Amino acid sequence: MKKIGFLSFGHWTPSPHSQTRTAADALLQSIDLAVAAEALGADGAYFRVHHFARQLASPFPLLAAVGARTQRIEIGTAVIDMRYENPLYMAEDAGAADLIAGGRLQLGISRGSPEQVIDGWRHFGYAPAEGESDVDMARRHAEVLLDVLQGKGFAQPNPQPMFPNPPGLLPLEPQAPGLRNRIWWGAGSNATAAWAAKRGMHLQSSTLKDDEDGRPFHVQQAEQIRGYREAWRQAGHTDAPRVSVSRSIFALIDDQDRRYFAQDARSEDQIGYLGGSTRAIFGRSYAAAPDVLIKQLAEDEAIAEADTLLLTVPNQLGVDYCAHVIESILTHVAPGLGWR
Repeated sequence: MKKIGFLSFGHWTPSPHSQTRTAADALLQSIDLAVAAEALGADGAYFRVHHFARQLASPFPLLAAVGARTQRIEIGTAVIDMRYENPLYMAEDAGAADLIAGGRLQLGISRGSPEQVIDGWRHFGYAPAEGESDVDMARRHAEVLLDVLQGKGFAQPNPQPMFPNPPGLLPLEPQAPGLRNRIWWGAGSNATAAWAAKRGMHLQSSTLKDDEDGRPFHVQQAEQIRGYREAWRQAGHTDAPRVSVSRSIFALIDDQDRRYFAQDARSEDQIGYLGGSTRAIFGRSYAAAPDVLIKQLAEDEAIAEADTLLLTVPNQLGVDYCAHVIESILTHVAPGLGWR
């Protein structure tokens, strides 16, 4: 069995070819897609966070709205760039969203990815401390978030408060029980995955990672996952870690599917550079008839290693088509692989 959810970047554009033409469209359709995915039996609704772009940005109003409209499906991010975040304010927002959702929030965080603007986090009021890089700053913000989510008091109460306080130091409110154990880290390298494991965060690995040895993407990603689990074991954590991978997978069921995605059948891994210096490998997309997809996906070592698969959806094609993409995998592909 494998959990299967969707991952939406929430693109919107005023183009007449887009069914998602405004920011309001992107947000409201994201809610509708989560409701539809839950009805289809999917396990998760996840959203990417990008700043300074016509995509989903501030996640917590959306997560809270999805939580209020759904009953069962996991709700998450993949990922929030911690360079932009005040971790205490984020803990309050996340706690509120998790309570609204009844404890279903799966919060994916990371140090972020290449941006639309130069050092965009500076515009949000954040800068690395002396001797820090922006990566160090993101990890520091993450460490603070993990700490305050444990619910321990740390703030000295006012001796003359507006409202009565419980005794002792005060924690942030509202408290969301168990949320600390539902934090995921988006890792682009083997070393970062091990760092996340030591801190008790689950692992999110996308279709992009550092090219560390020249082997196919799915082979390198599978090794990253195995290294993460070993680091988790060595850290002495007693609960089981979770791992998600994301993929663009399209079952070509009808003429519309073939018109949109038949060209992706020839997709292959690609090599590129991040930040001008880091050699990265980008994983292929999958598009084929269901019987062919079953054979191809059975050979993807990283999907086999992961317990959760996130399907990236083409959200500008509209809610109905994205629901069709999800249903096609759940109905025509997942059973043939033993995922359902």
